[in-house]
Amino acid sequence: MTPRRHADPAVGERIRARRLLRGWSIRYAASRAGISHATWSRIERGLQGADNRFMLADLAGALECAPADLAGTGVPAPDRAAAAAQAGVLGLRRALVDTDLSEPPSEPASPRPAPPIAELRRTTALADALYRACDYAGAARVYPDLLRDLHTETAGPDHAEALRLLCEATSNAATVLRNLGHPADAWLAAERCRDAADASGDPVLRGGAAYALARSALACGSFQRGQTIAERAVNDLSGHLSRPGGPEILGSLYLVAALAGRSRNRLDDSRDWLDEASALARRTGETDTMGMFFGPTNVNIWRMSIEVDDGDPIRVVEIARRTDPAAIEAGVRQVFYYADTARALTRIGGRDREAIRFLLTAERIAPQHVRTSADLAAAVRTLLERSNRQAGGTALRGLGERMHINGH
Repeated sequence: MTPRRHADPAVGERIRARRLLRGWSIRYAASRAGISHATWSRIERGLQGADNRFMLADLAGALECAPADLAGTGVPAPDRAAAAAQAGVLGLRRALVDTDLSEPPSEPASPRPAPPIAELRRTTALADALYRACDYAGAARVYPDLLRDLHTETAGPDHAEALRLLCEATSNAATVLRNLGHPADAWLAAERCRDAADASGDPVLRGGAAYALARSALACGSFQRGQTIAERAVNDLSGHLSRPGGPEILGSLYLVAALAGRSRNRLDDSRDWLDEASALARRTGETDTMGMFFGPTNVNIWRMSIEVDDGDPIRVVEIARRTDPAAIEAGVRQVFYYADTARALTRIGGRDREAIRFLLTAERIAPQHVRTSADLAAAVRTLLERSNRQAGGTALRGLGERMHINGH
């Protein structure tokens, strides 16, 4: 007899999304519910109903949620890509715990030859491309094996390049984790970056690792710690500016010091650091060193982010008007231009239509980023509270639904 489909096929999607958020395999989730993995798989795919209240209760108990959450009377299932990105955090966290340079590499779960350094270089470039495009789910799938393989290679003949690649991968992993709302995991990634930089003996890599650490500290709410890390790194790097990448990393440290100043409610100090960065950017021009994109465009984008909450929103819009985000060919930076312009327009008031347009552009560039951003969720709630059809209410409500925000 063919299993009948549930009247609401979205139940299977909700079950799958919640399982992915837990980072669980179908076999493990099914074992918690006391059913076969084949049955669980059919339910997720909508091939078998879960309308029996006892079955639904078993599934909900396994997933540690209420039956109403699965039946559709609670919170709707999250965006698939965002759910997959969140699910990937667990695997990435485990890989970071394993990637401890003070310990020998962990034995792989299944025997396989270690990839040659050329292949690791290509995989690092792939992860970097996914990160730049804000494909956090894709990046989170690539990083775990990459980090473990690079850890293994640091004990081999190509250890110097393996350490450099490990610095790049862990620094970008820290950004992915931070943007997904996992600042403590980002700090762990940044610590791994620092360990690799210290082992390399390269002062420029050490500066890049300090940048990752300071950003992660700020995301954790440790503002003074972030400020101290950034300022100390500025002093340490100042004697090595003749090395390739030195000025660009120094400029990036200026930017994170500016963010720390703003976080500590010292906006004047923050603006001083931004002015230092701006002067240096005029000398370096647009760059791509270590994926930090230091240059005049990125300095403007950082200035917008710093001004939008505690400064002058009109100034943010003025900066946006004279800044071309396309000068940086990376969604991971372009999204902040559009998102922070939208937030500024929301604060100004009377410009909701423009704010919505910028929000939708940010979402097209980086949907996973926008749909998991607490700052943008706050802006969307504000817009929804005063929305009407003339202000683009339909498009706004659609965005709110994708972010799982209810309008009034």
